[in-house]
Amino acid sequence: MNDVQKEVAKHEIDLDKVGVKGVRYPITVLDKKNGHQQTVAIINMYVDLPRHFRGTHMSRFIEILNHHRERMMLHNMDLILTEMRDKLDAKSAHLEIAFPYFIEKTAPVSGQKSTMVYDCKFIASQNDHDELTVEVNVPVMSLCPCSKEVSDRGAHNQRSIVTVRVKTEKLVWIEDIVKLAEGAASSDVYALLKREDERYVTEKAYDNPRFAEDIVRQVAFELEDIPEITWFSVETENFESIHNHNAYAAVTRNIKK
Repeated sequence: MNDVQKEVAKHEIDLDKVGVKGVRYPITVLDKKNGHQQTVAIINMYVDLPRHFRGTHMSRFIEILNHHRERMMLHNMDLILTEMRDKLDAKSAHLEIAFPYFIEKTAPVSGQKSTMVYDCKFIASQNDHDELTVEVNVPVMSLCPCSKEVSDRGAHNQRSIVTVRVKTEKLVWIEDIVKLAEGAASSDVYALLKREDERYVTEKAYDNPRFAEDIVRQVAFELEDIPEITWFSVETENFESIHNHNAYAAVTRNIKK
C-alpha cells in the first residue's frame, strides 16, 4: 500500500509536535505504602515532524503503549521516549500521562478510613537530553486571616488546590508531596468525616489561617530543602466563598546544588 504519510507536504514547514491526545490507558505507578498502584491514565504522545513528511504514523504511538503496558512507570519514561523517536524517525519526543492517584486517609478523631484522590501528571520529553516533571494537585482548606481578624464571629474559608510541579534527580514520592502541601494549608481535607471530625477540622482551620500567599511560600520553603529536587513550581488557587473570583499565588525556582 502507498504510505501517504511519507508524501511530501504541500507546505514545507517543520512541525514541533504531532501525535495522539486523550488516549485512555491502564498504567502502574509506584505506591509508597503498597509498592504499586493500578490506575487509568489519559495519555498524550507527540514527536516532531520534518517538513518533508506529510504526516506521522498514529498507530505506532499505540503500539509503543502496548509494548510498555506492564511497565509504564516513572523510572522508565526515557525508554518509552527513545522508542517513540526510533519508531517515528523523530528528533524529539514528548509524553504526558495524567492519572488519578489514591491514598488512604484516616479521619482525625473517629479514625474512619477513606480514600482520597489526587490528580497527578508525568510530563516527559527527550531531545538532546531527558526532562521529567512530576505534577501533583492537592485539595486543601484555607481560612482567610483577614476575615478572622475583622470578624467577631467566625471567618470565611474555602477549598483550595495546591499544584506542585517538581523536576528531580531521584524518586520523590507523591505521598510526600501531598503531605507537604497539606501541612502548609489551614487544614487538609478528607473524603469521609463524622461529626466529631468535622468539628476538629473546622477548629484546626480556624487556628491556622492562611492566605494563598502563605501556602505557596511554606511549600516553596520546604521544597528547597529536598536534595533530590532541582526545580519546582508551586501554585495555589483558593475557590473563594465570599467573592465571585478566586485568589491565586505562584512561585517557580531553580535550585542550585
